[in-house]
Amino acid sequence: MQQNEITKRFARSALTAATLLSVTPIVMGAELADRPLVLAHRGASGYLPEHTLAGVAMAHALGADYIEQDVVLTRDGQAIVLHDLTLDSTTDVSEVFPSRVNAQGHWPAAEFTLAEVRRLRVNSRRSAAGGPATHPGRFPMAQALPLRVPTLDEEMVLIDGLNRSTGRRVGLIVEIKGPAEHADRGLDVSRETLRVLDKHGYRRPEDAAIVQCFDTQELRRVRGELGCGLRLCQLLGGDQPPDAAALADIASYAQSIGPAYGLVLDETGRTTGLAEGAHRAGLLVFPYTVRRDALPPHSADATALIRRLVDAGADGYFTDFPDDRLARRGTQKNAAQQE
Repeated sequence: MQQNEITKRFARSALTAATLLSVTPIVMGAELADRPLVLAHRGASGYLPEHTLAGVAMAHALGADYIEQDVVLTRDGQAIVLHDLTLDSTTDVSEVFPSRVNAQGHWPAAEFTLAEVRRLRVNSRRSAAGGPATHPGRFPMAQALPLRVPTLDEEMVLIDGLNRSTGRRVGLIVEIKGPAEHADRGLDVSRETLRVLDKHGYRRPEDAAIVQCFDTQELRRVRGELGCGLRLCQLLGGDQPPDAAALADIASYAQSIGPAYGLVLDETGRTTGLAEGAHRAGLLVFPYTVRRDALPPHSADATALIRRLVDAGADGYFTDFPDDRLARRGTQKNAAQQE
């Protein structure tokens, strides 16, 4: 994709915030004319436990263009980086605080203070507390390394520091997790997330940060009530791609979509037309998640899957392995159709 095409797409987006009347294109570490953006999913989570400072550093070193942070709040309102709303699957909470399990058999992060969370060690993802590894071939489950749950502030300090020392401009893609569940506890995860981003100077559309969420109404609130000037990404799940009207509605408050890749490619690996429709609405497309150890039947390896996604129109992709990439955009043009 050529740079002027990206600029035109952003210019076509019908943004509701007055501060976004002039929108600059995404160029956060790689030219889209050369290759799609590589979005490190929870850091380099294919190599190191997800959402750890070590995983963030490795994702940066492997050349990621953006590094994802999932944000939840502790009981005392501190923004930590954790994919789940519970501590069960990625920490040793069941060993450190066995009596704090709730009636549903979980350890919600919002029931622990930051000081308590800092007592936990992070492990590779388990199927449940104390259960087997979700991906057995990844980093061993042993608790020997003192990997901790980081705060959003700590991850941003690390990325900003690495950007300065390397001369790169790796961006942040920050997901607001469970806004309704937080609100039920009297916590405003969106407001706190934006406060931390603003503290580090991330507040304008040209800044190297994107805010994303599955909750459509919350993302509208982020743009409207909370006055967020950063670019927004509407995450999409389910099994049916949104139609043209739904995409036009998303484009009224966001600049991109993050669909499950099964919404971009059908079960045979052919395009569903979602990316093309999104582009017509002025939206960029960032499918999730490429995992070389969990591939769909239509793709023999990660490169084949990435190729298919790019040929279908993806502008970037989330991946657990940030070194899985195409050398140049278009190098293998139409290769997927020829297989």
